[in-house]
Amino acid sequence: MRRNIRAIVSNGDESYAAVLRALLLGCEGVHIVAEVDDLAMLEPAVAQFPCDLLVAHLDPSPEATIALVGKVLAGRPDLPAFAISQCSDGKVILTAMRAGMREYLTKPVEKDQIQAAIDRIAQQITSKDEHGRLISVTGSVGGAGATTIAANLAVELAALTAGGGRGVALVDLDYRFGQIATLLDVQPQYSIADLCDTPEHLDPQLISRVMVPHSSGVHVLARPPHFSQAEMITAAHCASVLSGLEDLYDYVVVDGPTRFDIGAKSVFDLAALQLIVIQLVVPSVRNVHRILEELGANGYNLDRVRLICNRVGRESGYLEREHVESTLDRPIFFMLPDDWKTVSSAVNMGVPLLESAGKSHVRQAFAELAERVHKLLSEDEGCGAADADHPGGTGRKAGGLLSKIFSSS
Repeated sequence: MRRNIRAIVSNGDESYAAVLRALLLGCEGVHIVAEVDDLAMLEPAVAQFPCDLLVAHLDPSPEATIALVGKVLAGRPDLPAFAISQCSDGKVILTAMRAGMREYLTKPVEKDQIQAAIDRIAQQITSKDEHGRLISVTGSVGGAGATTIAANLAVELAALTAGGGRGVALVDLDYRFGQIATLLDVQPQYSIADLCDTPEHLDPQLISRVMVPHSSGVHVLARPPHFSQAEMITAAHCASVLSGLEDLYDYVVVDGPTRFDIGAKSVFDLAALQLIVIQLVVPSVRNVHRILEELGANGYNLDRVRLICNRVGRESGYLEREHVESTLDRPIFFMLPDDWKTVSSAVNMGVPLLESAGKSHVRQAFAELAERVHKLLSEDEGCGAADADHPGGTGRKAGGLLSKIFSSS
């Protein structure tokens, strides 16, 4: 199995950003911890973010870029790096190699070329440390239940892996109105804002002090207590914190991002699995369609995306599952039953379903979801495009109501 590789990308050409992101995230096990578009910020990024690989896009000024990247690599001779450029001049390639680049790929770069280069780099990495896997849970509409799903999924993963690993972290990325701490009834003394005060690589002891342990075994990183603190958290802060957590935990479950903004991109860069919460109603389906289109257009690997359908019941008025899947040309990975009374009672008590209603149908569904996520992200499975129990969409658009969903923006 290929190991997880965390990459820092240096690229000053915005027109190539989506292409380069697609190439890297299309490779098995690769995650992007930082994307730097200003070479002056490359050295601070390398100092701040834990990484296994530096990818430098040299164009439009290969020689000048090589000189600046070379200075960074001189201070980090242990950091594998490779270059991508339109230039095929032998002198430029030799200069890049002398500057510390271990691979040089000329454009256009094919997926198998970059995968082969990454495989060669992986063999050169001396660290044996395993990085945790980040799972983002994003709601398609307000009130979709993403927070409840994130909290209970984290608890079930902790129970599933208890005694055999490094545990599970649960992070609240709704910096203003997040409710993760409330759902688990913990009283955080610190928050994610306290980890954003230092520009350096986060110290594991500092992270441990900030995390709040829950009786389930989950460690919680809460939202800031004040709105003003939320304003100070940048995308770089978020990526740094999440990368640090991956060094300490087997799974990092994040509630969010709540909006598809610049901060969301850093989460999607890192995510081994993106769970998008959908409901069988038109506004939700429409938003999922927009999210998938935006992710694809920006080079994100849609093979890492799974749809979780929440609050599935027998009431009339819901859209049909097969119609939604056909419209989105994508399978629904898992269906969570509608049990408002049981779930709302657990929320009000501040306890996970595992503790408040362990034998309920909805809690058993969460246990099954955790098992499937764990299997999907386990060493022997990987994260393919289609779910084994329900292969990919048909590629046909459903008629009737759903044919009108996308008729206007």
